[in-house]
Amino acid sequence: MIRKLLIANRGEIACRIVRTCRKLGIRTVAVFSEADRGALHVRMADEAVAIGPPAPAESYLAIPKLLDAARRSGADAIHPGYGFLAESAAFARAVRDAGLVFVGPSPEAMEKLGAKDRAKALAEAAGVPVVPGYRGADQNDARLLAEARRIGFPLLLKAVAGGGGRGMRRVDRLEDFESALAACRREAAAAFGDDRLLLERLVERPRHVEVQVVADRAGRVVHLFERECTLQRRHQKLLEEAPAPGLPETLRRALGEAAVRLARAAGYENAGTIEFLVDPEGRFYFIEANTRLQVEHPVTEEITGFDLVEWQLRIAEGRPLPVGAEDIAVRGHAIEVRLYAEDPAKGFLPSSGRLARLVLPFGAEGVRIETGVAEGDVVGTFYDPMIAKVIARGHDRESALARLREALAVTEVEGPVTNLAFLARLLREPAIREAAIDTEWLDREGPRLAAAVDEPEPIELVAAAFLCARAERARAEAAAGPWKTSPWIGLEGFRPGRPPSRSVHLEVDGRARVVRLDGPPHALEAFVDGERLGEFAVAIEDDRIAVESGGRRFRLHALVFPERVILAREGRRVVLRRPQPWAPGSEEIGGEGLIASPMPGRIVRLPVEPGARVVKGQLLAVLEAMKMEHRLTAPRDGRVAAVHVAEGEQVEEGTILLDLAPPDGPESLGERPARAPIERSEAQG
Repeated sequence: MIRKLLIANRGEIACRIVRTCRKLGIRTVAVFSEADRGALHVRMADEAVAIGPPAPAESYLAIPKLLDAARRSGADAIHPGYGFLAESAAFARAVRDAGLVFVGPSPEAMEKLGAKDRAKALAEAAGVPVVPGYRGADQNDARLLAEARRIGFPLLLKAVAGGGGRGMRRVDRLEDFESALAACRREAAAAFGDDRLLLERLVERPRHVEVQVVADRAGRVVHLFERECTLQRRHQKLLEEAPAPGLPETLRRALGEAAVRLARAAGYENAGTIEFLVDPEGRFYFIEANTRLQVEHPVTEEITGFDLVEWQLRIAEGRPLPVGAEDIAVRGHAIEVRLYAEDPAKGFLPSSGRLARLVLPFGAEGVRIETGVAEGDVVGTFYDPMIAKVIARGHDRESALARLREALAVTEVEGPVTNLAFLARLLREPAIREAAIDTEWLDREGPRLAAAVDEPEPIELVAAAFLCARAERARAEAAAGPWKTSPWIGLEGFRPGRPPSRSVHLEVDGRARVVRLDGPPHALEAFVDGERLGEFAVAIEDDRIAVESGGRRFRLHALVFPERVILAREGRRVVLRRPQPWAPGSEEIGGEGLIASPMPGRIVRLPVEPGARVVKGQLLAVLEAMKMEHRLTAPRDGRVAAVHVAEGEQVEEGTILLDLAPPDGPESLGERPARAPIERSEAQG
């Protein structure tokens, strides 16, 4: 029996494990770096142990420190969560050698399936189809180049020890192979301590479908159906659902059988995931195995009714699978999206800052929230910037989507920039509603969705203007003190012999709009910029505002702040700014040619020197931050006038990296910092 569990992780997965342990009566021990001293997972656990500085290599990846924390706390088992050391056979073996229970597969099974080259060899031997490529031990650059020529382009470079998109590059031309190879080696070494690579033929426009498997020590293996993980941005999953929509039953059955066959061949134990690509013709190929719990495991739990963390713990105790394959059935449909602190308008650059406001739809029907933060917490720069996973379940896919749209509509995050509006917009896309996508759909369509603005509809303009006028009246009454009952305070919008009229200034995507409301709330006549919108009736009902127009009635969620109004309805989320005349201007101070760091990080490459001439789009620097490499490219043609940093240097947000002068201009500039285009070269899983 496991009595006390040390969770060798942080964030939402650590909180998720704590909740199941509470249900089972297992005491929990959290570990934390200096950056996480006040984190939610630390507050939730029964006890916590400090393990070092914020850098993962000195804390969450430091095996001796984790084992020491287990010894000091008296834990008898360790759960690795996902990420960090979750797929480290060395960690699993060290835990076992220390006389503790590792909640996961054996190190031997991890070694068979964790490395992509060995896993594919095992899959071939088990009769599971794999993508053609090169998985040899010869890692010489010349050999890899020769194999790339043999396989042909486009192809994928992958880290042998990789996962979640890290250490992975698409290469479309022979001319790009050398630079992609160097970048992949560097990323793989930094992320996994192993720079070995494999090459694969690129399967065009595939779906990404994975199968959840669970096995006990007696060799019994079951699968809990499949998950669709096709919606990805540069190999980082953003939306997952179960079961996979529109999958022919024969293909669904074949995928499940192949996953079970491979798990048996590896002598697998505990929970794991077998991942496949499915091409447009319905052929499937094994691509990798994840020897751990997946980020997206909640959608499987929602359609089966099982607690996978509970299964993991019981299997680690030596117990058999709680049910047989004949007892596992699909119940409805579940969809998950990942809410990140990132800026879609800036190439999904990770964001950071204090969560001044965080409203998540806990308790909404059919909605589940997994988070590792609470209002007031800080999203830092050392770890994954995920704020929460929002999961919705329905009796079918359409109802699950509707619930998810409504859940996002009432979610509110203030502080760091997030992808919330982007997710809401994404769920309204016809291709998403129809499940007509491939793994590169988001890379193609993402920039369009990121740049889009949800134009307010007439009912939203009227609702926003009414709420602003109402808020202004409340402020006036509060400021009036004992005179708040004066008729001059109460006569809002008073006009002699005419209905009351109120004008409200709003801003939509930088464009000023003036909304005028004439008449009482139950009979309003609305105008926008002098043009008549029509007649409306408005009323406040509980936590919503109701607007009636043309015989139709709408109810909207609303949040009113001094500087903006946020309205949400049926998955739409519209933000209308309220111009503040006293607010400072938005013009930045500085120079048009000063290239600044967009976030804290470490400079890993500086391929230009003072005096070098560059063209628009040319690489200027590579910044490593939040476990990712970010490529800063030239915003225009120019000449490097000065370089202010060196490779390996740690920089803060806003640090000037270099001066970019006009091709034939002066040596130094006195204009504002340029926004160098940023490319995220790889992302977390």
